[in-house]
Amino acid sequence: MTYAQAGVNIDAGDEMVEGIRDMVQRTYSPRVLGPYGGFAGLFSLDFPQRLLKMNYKDPVLVGCCDGVGTKLKVAFMAGKVDTVGIDLVAMNVNDLICTGAEPLFFLDYLGVGRLDPSRMKEIIAGVSAGCLQSGCALLGGETAEMPDFYKREEFDMAGFSIGVVERRRIISGGTVQAGDVVIALASSGLHSNGYGLARRVIFDRAGLKLTDRPSELEGKTVAEAMLEPTRIYVKSAMEILKTYKRRRVVRAMAHITGGGIGGNLPRVLPEGLTARLKRASWPMPGIFRLIAKAGPVDDLEMFRVFNMGIGFVMVVAPAYANPIMRRLLDLGERAWVAGKIVKGGPDLQWS
Repeated sequence: MTYAQAGVNIDAGDEMVEGIRDMVQRTYSPRVLGPYGGFAGLFSLDFPQRLLKMNYKDPVLVGCCDGVGTKLKVAFMAGKVDTVGIDLVAMNVNDLICTGAEPLFFLDYLGVGRLDPSRMKEIIAGVSAGCLQSGCALLGGETAEMPDFYKREEFDMAGFSIGVVERRRIISGGTVQAGDVVIALASSGLHSNGYGLARRVIFDRAGLKLTDRPSELEGKTVAEAMLEPTRIYVKSAMEILKTYKRRRVVRAMAHITGGGIGGNLPRVLPEGLTARLKRASWPMPGIFRLIAKAGPVDDLEMFRVFNMGIGFVMVVAPAYANPIMRRLLDLGERAWVAGKIVKGGPDLQWS
Protein backbone atom coordinates (compact mmCIF):
# COMPACT_ATOMS: atom_id res chain seq x y z
CA MET A 1 0.00 0.00 0.00
CA THR A 2 1.17 3.55 -0.73
CA TYR A 3 0.75 6.87 1.07
CA ALA A 4 -1.32 8.09 -1.90
CA GLN A 5 -3.71 5.15 -1.44
CA ALA A 6 -4.06 6.22 2.18
CA GLY A 7 -5.14 9.65 0.98
CA VAL A 8 -1.92 11.70 1.16
CA ASN A 9 -0.37 12.79 -2.15
CA ILE A 10 3.30 13.73 -1.73
CA ASP A 11 3.63 14.64 -5.40
CA ALA A 12 0.74 17.10 -5.11
CA GLY A 13 2.48 18.69 -2.15
CA ASP A 14 5.68 19.15 -4.12
CA GLU A 15 3.70 20.58 -7.04
CA MET A 16 1.99 23.06 -4.72
CA VAL A 17 5.28 24.24 -3.18
CA GLU A 18 6.67 24.96 -6.62
CA GLY A 19 3.39 26.47 -7.85
CA ILE A 20 3.26 29.14 -5.16
CA ARG A 21 6.93 30.16 -5.48
CA ASP A 22 6.26 33.42 -7.37
CA MET A 23 3.41 34.45 -5.06
CA VAL A 24 5.62 33.96 -2.02
CA GLN A 25 8.75 35.57 -3.45
CA ARG A 26 6.93 38.71 -4.58
CA THR A 27 6.45 39.57 -0.89
CA TYR A 28 10.19 39.36 -0.16
CA SER A 29 12.33 42.33 0.76
CA PRO A 30 16.16 42.38 0.90
CA ARG A 31 15.86 41.36 4.55
CA VAL A 32 14.63 37.87 3.58
CA LEU A 33 17.69 35.63 3.44
CA GLY A 34 18.33 32.15 2.14
CA PRO A 35 16.74 30.12 -0.67
CA TYR A 36 13.04 29.46 -1.15
CA GLY A 37 11.82 26.11 0.17
CA GLY A 38 14.19 25.66 3.09
CA PHE A 39 13.30 24.16 6.45
CA ALA A 40 12.83 27.63 7.98
CA GLY A 41 12.71 31.21 6.79
CA LEU A 42 15.50 33.66 7.58
CA PHE A 43 14.91 37.36 8.21
CA SER A 44 17.61 39.95 8.87
CA LEU A 45 17.12 42.21 11.89
CA ASP A 46 18.91 45.21 10.42
CA PHE A 47 15.63 47.15 10.81
CA PRO A 48 15.78 49.90 8.18
CA GLN A 49 12.00 49.68 7.69
CA ARG A 50 10.02 50.57 4.60
CA LEU A 51 6.90 51.92 6.30
CA LEU A 52 8.08 53.84 9.34
CA LYS A 53 11.39 54.85 7.71
CA MET A 54 13.33 54.60 10.95
CA ASN A 55 16.14 52.58 12.50
CA TYR A 56 15.41 50.87 15.78
CA LYS A 57 17.72 51.54 18.73
CA ASP A 58 15.85 49.39 21.26
CA PRO A 59 13.65 47.07 19.18
CA VAL A 60 10.94 44.90 20.73
CA LEU A 61 9.57 41.97 18.74
CA VAL A 62 5.79 41.55 18.71
CA GLY A 63 3.95 38.37 17.73
CA CYS A 64 0.37 37.20 17.32
CA CYS A 65 -1.69 34.46 15.73
CA ASP A 66 -5.29 34.16 14.54
CA GLY A 67 -7.53 32.38 12.07
CA VAL A 68 -10.53 33.08 9.84
CA GLY A 69 -13.17 31.00 11.61
CA THR A 70 -16.37 29.81 9.97
CA LYS A 71 -16.18 32.39 7.21
CA LEU A 72 -14.46 29.46 5.53
CA LYS A 73 -17.83 27.66 5.41
CA VAL A 74 -19.19 30.41 3.17
CA ALA A 75 -16.09 30.18 0.97
CA PHE A 76 -16.67 26.42 0.59
CA MET A 77 -20.33 26.99 -0.29
CA ALA A 78 -19.42 29.61 -2.90
CA GLY A 79 -16.45 27.69 -4.28
CA LYS A 80 -14.40 30.86 -3.85
CA VAL A 81 -11.22 30.61 -1.76
CA ASP A 82 -9.03 33.34 -3.23
CA THR A 83 -9.92 36.01 -0.65
CA VAL A 84 -9.82 34.16 2.68
CA GLY A 85 -6.03 34.40 2.62
CA ILE A 86 -6.39 38.19 2.79
CA ASP A 87 -8.64 37.71 5.81
CA LEU A 88 -6.01 35.52 7.44
CA VAL A 89 -3.30 38.16 7.12
CA ALA A 90 -5.66 40.96 8.13
CA MET A 91 -6.79 39.31 11.34
CA ASN A 92 -3.17 39.08 12.45
CA VAL A 93 -1.57 42.29 11.28
CA ASN A 94 -4.49 44.44 12.42
CA ASP A 95 -3.94 43.04 15.92
CA LEU A 96 -0.20 43.55 15.66
CA ILE A 97 -0.32 47.25 14.82
CA CYS A 98 -2.39 48.04 17.92
CA THR A 99 0.91 48.00 19.83
CA GLY A 100 2.48 50.45 17.37
CA ALA A 101 4.45 47.58 15.81
CA GLU A 102 5.33 47.37 12.14
CA PRO A 103 4.73 43.93 10.56
CA LEU A 104 7.91 42.20 9.42
CA PHE A 105 6.88 38.75 8.24
CA PHE A 106 4.00 36.30 8.17
CA LEU A 107 3.65 32.52 8.42
CA ASP A 108 0.63 30.40 7.53
CA TYR A 109 -0.69 26.95 8.31
CA LEU A 110 -3.23 25.06 6.19
CA GLY A 111 -4.83 21.78 7.21
CA VAL A 112 -6.64 20.24 4.22
CA GLY A 113 -8.76 17.20 3.46
CA ARG A 114 -7.34 16.84 -0.04
CA LEU A 115 -4.34 18.69 -1.39
CA ASP A 116 -5.36 20.17 -4.75
CA PRO A 117 -2.38 22.24 -6.00
CA SER A 118 -4.51 24.61 -8.11
CA ARG A 119 -6.86 25.29 -5.20
CA MET A 120 -3.96 25.84 -2.83
CA LYS A 121 -2.54 28.40 -5.27
CA GLU A 122 -5.81 30.33 -5.03
CA ILE A 123 -5.61 30.36 -1.25
CA ILE A 124 -1.96 31.42 -1.14
CA ALA A 125 -2.66 34.11 -3.74
CA GLY A 126 -4.87 35.73 -1.09
CA VAL A 127 -2.25 35.37 1.62
CA SER A 128 0.34 36.89 -0.70
CA ALA A 129 -1.97 39.81 -1.54
CA GLY A 130 -2.56 40.44 2.17
CA CYS A 131 1.17 40.47 2.82
CA LEU A 132 1.72 42.98 0.03
CA GLN A 133 -0.97 45.22 1.51
CA SER A 134 0.74 44.95 4.89
CA GLY A 135 4.30 45.45 3.72
CA CYS A 136 5.44 42.16 5.25
CA ALA A 137 7.13 39.08 3.82
CA LEU A 138 5.42 35.70 3.52
CA LEU A 139 8.37 33.93 5.09
CA GLY A 140 7.10 30.37 5.28
CA GLY A 141 4.24 28.04 6.04
CA GLU A 142 2.95 24.50 6.32
CA THR A 143 0.29 22.61 4.42
CA ALA A 144 -0.83 19.35 6.02
CA GLU A 145 -2.99 16.90 4.07
CA MET A 146 -5.19 15.02 6.57
CA PRO A 147 -7.97 13.12 4.78
CA ASP A 148 -9.21 11.42 7.95
CA PHE A 149 -9.50 14.74 9.79
CA TYR A 150 -11.11 17.15 7.28
CA LYS A 151 -13.80 16.61 4.67
CA ARG A 152 -12.40 16.19 1.18
CA GLU A 153 -12.98 19.77 -0.02
CA GLU A 154 -12.60 21.56 3.30
CA PHE A 155 -9.63 23.10 5.09
CA ASP A 156 -8.73 25.21 8.09
CA MET A 157 -6.12 27.92 8.28
CA ALA A 158 -4.11 29.80 10.88
CA GLY A 159 -1.69 32.68 10.56
CA PHE A 160 1.21 34.03 12.58
CA SER A 161 2.61 37.55 12.30
CA ILE A 162 5.84 39.00 13.72
CA GLY A 163 6.53 42.73 13.94
CA VAL A 164 8.82 45.22 15.64
CA VAL A 165 8.33 48.38 17.68
CA GLU A 166 10.79 50.78 19.30
CA ARG A 167 10.46 50.22 23.06
CA ARG A 168 9.77 53.87 23.87
CA ARG A 169 7.08 54.00 21.17
CA ILE A 170 5.05 51.00 22.36
CA ILE A 171 1.36 51.89 22.41
CA SER A 172 -0.37 50.25 25.37
CA GLY A 173 -3.20 52.66 26.16
CA GLY A 174 -1.56 53.73 29.39
CA THR A 175 -1.41 57.38 28.31
CA VAL A 176 -5.13 57.67 27.48
CA GLN A 177 -6.76 60.63 29.23
CA ALA A 178 -10.29 61.94 29.69
CA GLY A 179 -11.09 64.23 26.78
CA ASP A 180 -9.15 62.22 24.19
CA VAL A 181 -10.91 61.74 20.87
CA VAL A 182 -12.09 58.38 19.49
CA ILE A 183 -11.62 58.07 15.71
CA ALA A 184 -13.41 55.15 14.05
CA LEU A 185 -12.22 53.63 10.77
CA ALA A 186 -14.74 51.85 8.55
CA SER A 187 -14.83 48.10 8.19
CA SER A 188 -15.47 46.47 4.83
CA GLY A 189 -18.36 44.48 6.30
CA LEU A 190 -18.42 41.42 8.54
CA HIS A 191 -14.63 41.01 8.33
CA SER A 192 -13.98 37.56 9.90
CA ASN A 193 -16.15 37.48 13.01
CA GLY A 194 -19.70 36.48 13.89
CA TYR A 195 -20.19 34.06 11.01
CA GLY A 196 -21.82 31.43 13.22
CA LEU A 197 -24.74 33.81 13.81
CA ALA A 198 -24.60 35.40 10.34
CA ARG A 199 -24.82 32.05 8.54
CA ARG A 200 -27.64 30.81 10.76
CA VAL A 201 -29.70 33.94 10.15
CA ILE A 202 -29.02 34.46 6.44
CA PHE A 203 -29.23 30.87 5.23
CA ASP A 204 -31.43 29.11 7.80
CA ARG A 205 -33.80 31.83 9.06
CA ALA A 206 -34.05 34.00 5.95
CA GLY A 207 -33.58 31.15 3.47
CA LEU A 208 -31.37 33.25 1.23
CA LYS A 209 -29.09 31.80 -1.43
CA LEU A 210 -25.57 32.93 -2.23
CA THR A 211 -26.76 34.43 -5.51
CA ASP A 212 -29.62 36.45 -3.99
CA ARG A 213 -29.40 40.26 -3.93
CA PRO A 214 -31.49 41.51 -0.99
CA SER A 215 -32.12 45.26 -1.03
CA GLU A 216 -29.99 45.84 2.07
CA LEU A 217 -26.88 44.76 0.14
CA GLU A 218 -27.31 47.51 -2.48
CA GLY A 219 -26.67 45.38 -5.55
CA LYS A 220 -24.24 42.87 -4.07
CA THR A 221 -24.99 39.17 -3.87
CA VAL A 222 -25.04 37.43 -0.51
CA ALA A 223 -21.79 35.68 -1.46
CA GLU A 224 -20.08 38.96 -2.38
CA ALA A 225 -21.12 40.64 0.86
CA MET A 226 -20.18 37.71 3.08
CA LEU A 227 -16.83 37.09 1.39
CA GLU A 228 -15.73 40.73 1.28
CA PRO A 229 -12.12 40.60 2.55
CA THR A 230 -11.24 42.06 5.93
CA ARG A 231 -9.82 45.56 5.57
CA ILE A 232 -6.12 45.88 6.38
CA TYR A 233 -5.24 49.07 8.28
CA VAL A 234 -1.46 48.68 8.40
CA LYS A 235 -0.33 51.35 5.96
CA SER A 236 -2.77 53.98 7.24
CA ALA A 237 -1.85 53.32 10.87
CA MET A 238 1.87 53.34 10.10
CA GLU A 239 1.53 56.60 8.18
CA ILE A 240 -0.18 58.27 11.15
CA LEU A 241 2.49 56.96 13.54
CA LYS A 242 5.25 58.16 11.22
CA THR A 243 3.70 61.62 10.85
CA TYR A 244 2.98 62.03 14.57
CA LYS A 245 6.02 60.43 16.16
CA ARG A 246 5.43 62.03 19.53
CA ARG A 247 4.48 59.16 21.79
CA ARG A 248 1.51 60.86 23.37
CA VAL A 249 -0.33 61.83 20.17
CA VAL A 250 -1.78 58.38 19.36
CA ARG A 251 -2.75 57.10 22.80
CA ALA A 252 -4.29 53.74 21.93
CA MET A 253 -5.48 51.62 19.00
CA ALA A 254 -7.97 48.76 18.93
CA HIS A 255 -8.84 46.17 16.28
CA ILE A 256 -12.60 45.61 16.39
CA THR A 257 -13.08 41.85 16.07
CA GLY A 258 -15.23 39.30 17.93
CA GLY A 259 -17.03 41.03 20.77
CA GLY A 260 -17.56 44.19 18.77
CA ILE A 261 -16.63 47.69 19.86
CA GLY A 262 -17.73 47.06 23.44
CA GLY A 263 -15.55 43.98 23.75
CA ASN A 264 -12.40 45.43 22.22
CA LEU A 265 -12.03 49.17 22.81
CA PRO A 266 -12.11 48.80 26.64
CA ARG A 267 -9.11 46.45 26.40
CA VAL A 268 -6.83 49.42 25.64
CA LEU A 269 -8.32 51.90 28.13
CA PRO A 270 -6.92 52.45 31.63
CA GLU A 271 -9.04 51.57 34.65
CA GLY A 272 -11.42 54.37 35.52
CA LEU A 273 -11.86 55.55 31.93
CA THR A 274 -14.31 54.56 29.22
CA ALA A 275 -15.50 55.87 25.86
CA ARG A 276 -18.71 57.77 25.22
CA LEU A 277 -19.66 57.03 21.62
CA LYS A 278 -22.32 58.56 19.42
CA ARG A 279 -24.07 55.78 17.52
CA ALA A 280 -25.24 58.08 14.72
CA SER A 281 -21.69 59.21 13.92
CA TRP A 282 -21.16 56.43 11.36
CA PRO A 283 -23.46 54.54 8.92
CA MET A 284 -24.30 50.88 9.46
CA PRO A 285 -23.42 48.73 6.41
CA GLY A 286 -26.25 46.83 4.77
CA ILE A 287 -25.06 43.36 5.79
CA PHE A 288 -25.70 44.23 9.43
CA ARG A 289 -29.13 45.68 8.68
CA LEU A 290 -29.98 42.45 6.85
CA ILE A 291 -28.92 40.24 9.76
CA ALA A 292 -30.73 42.39 12.35
CA LYS A 293 -33.94 42.32 10.33
CA ALA A 294 -33.87 38.67 9.24
CA GLY A 295 -32.97 37.21 12.64
CA PRO A 296 -34.42 39.19 14.10
CA VAL A 297 -31.39 40.09 16.23
CA ASP A 298 -31.68 42.90 18.78
CA ASP A 299 -29.27 45.83 18.90
CA LEU A 300 -27.52 44.65 22.07
CA GLU A 301 -26.64 41.30 20.51
CA MET A 302 -25.65 42.85 17.19
CA PHE A 303 -23.16 45.18 18.89
CA ARG A 304 -21.89 42.33 21.09
CA VAL A 305 -21.14 40.06 18.11
CA PHE A 306 -20.29 42.22 15.10
CA ASN A 307 -18.09 45.22 14.30
CA MET A 308 -21.20 47.10 13.03
CA GLY A 309 -19.19 49.00 10.44
CA ILE A 310 -16.14 49.94 12.55
CA GLY A 311 -13.05 47.81 11.96
CA PHE A 312 -10.39 49.81 13.77
CA VAL A 313 -10.28 52.57 16.39
CA MET A 314 -7.67 55.19 17.25
CA VAL A 315 -7.71 57.16 20.50
CA VAL A 316 -5.80 60.40 19.92
CA ALA A 317 -4.91 63.60 21.72
CA PRO A 318 -7.71 66.14 21.07
CA ALA A 319 -5.40 68.81 19.62
CA TYR A 320 -4.40 66.40 16.82
CA ALA A 321 -7.81 64.85 16.07
CA ASN A 322 -8.67 67.06 13.09
CA PRO A 323 -5.34 66.77 11.23
CA ILE A 324 -5.29 63.00 11.86
CA MET A 325 -8.83 62.74 10.50
CA ARG A 326 -7.85 64.68 7.38
CA ARG A 327 -4.79 62.50 6.84
CA LEU A 328 -6.82 59.29 7.18
CA LEU A 329 -9.30 60.53 4.60
CA ASP A 330 -6.43 61.44 2.28
CA LEU A 331 -5.13 57.88 2.69
CA GLY A 332 -8.43 56.50 1.43
CA GLU A 333 -9.95 55.52 4.77
CA ARG A 334 -13.56 56.21 5.63
CA ALA A 335 -13.29 57.61 9.14
CA TRP A 336 -15.42 59.43 11.68
CA VAL A 337 -15.01 61.11 15.04
CA ALA A 338 -17.12 58.66 17.02
CA GLY A 339 -16.81 60.02 20.55
CA LYS A 340 -14.46 60.84 23.36
CA ILE A 341 -12.88 59.35 26.46
CA VAL A 342 -14.64 60.08 29.77
CA LYS A 343 -14.36 58.96 33.36
CA GLY A 344 -16.24 55.76 34.12
CA GLY A 345 -16.15 52.18 32.98
CA PRO A 346 -15.59 49.48 32.24
CA ASP A 347 -18.58 49.45 29.85
CA LEU A 348 -18.83 51.93 27.00
CA GLN A 349 -21.34 54.75 27.14
CA TRP A 350 -23.61 55.46 24.18
CA SER A 351 -25.49 58.57 23.10
